[in-house]
Amino acid sequence: MRLSNYKTNNPVFSGYFWEEQNDSNKKMTVTGIIVKSLLCILVIAAITAYIWKLNEGGMPVKWFTLGGMLAAIVISVIISVRQNWAPFLVPLYTIAKGIFLGGFSAYAHKHFPEMPFQAIGVTIVTFFVMLIFYQTRVIVITKKLRSVIITATVSIIVVYLISWVLSFFGIKSYLWGTSWFAIVFNCIAAIVASFALLLDFDYIERYKNKAPKYKEWLATWGLLATLIWLYVEILRLMQKLAIRF
Repeated sequence: MRLSNYKTNNPVFSGYFWEEQNDSNKKMTVTGIIVKSLLCILVIAAITAYIWKLNEGGMPVKWFTLGGMLAAIVISVIISVRQNWAPFLVPLYTIAKGIFLGGFSAYAHKHFPEMPFQAIGVTIVTFFVMLIFYQTRVIVITKKLRSVIITATVSIIVVYLISWVLSFFGIKSYLWGTSWFAIVFNCIAAIVASFALLLDFDYIERYKNKAPKYKEWLATWGLLATLIWLYVEILRLMQKLAIRF
């Protein structure tokens, strides 16, 4: 079966990522993805810690958050149309996400000092729980489940984008408040993000030792996108609960 005939499990990826043929004998490996992912996470952690220090020194971090987010979106679009550039663009995406998370987490760190670390812990635990569920087949990735998760993910992203655009016109969305509606929506988003990890695992298992070597960067990109999304949802949920209660 050609790789191009398989629909991706992760919404970050597009089907045509697998259409081009690569003459290299080197293939995508799980080890390669793990190494690249760990390096990217270390870079993100270092940038985040540096921005935290700047914030503690009195520097505003709002523009770090906005700039990092917009840069990550632009880089992601470029990766989606120029997948061969992934080895160069994913590190840039990592830096952009580090800047975004640095600004985003600095606010929580300033007002709730222990909260970012708690969110990181919950994210790590969730990652390994979902990995165990996948490996032991407690949750089996079926075509129907895959479709449900992808549909839910796209829907959540669209809702966030609409609410973000409306904010420029002075229309405040309930998603950013501490109402029960916002909290429930946050919970749903966090659950969907955690289930998206299962699709990442399934994606990697299907194409390990088959896809060209440079596709490791694309798989790393997908994992980072899911993990960062999960962390952001968990941290936002914890903030809302702390403020409300």
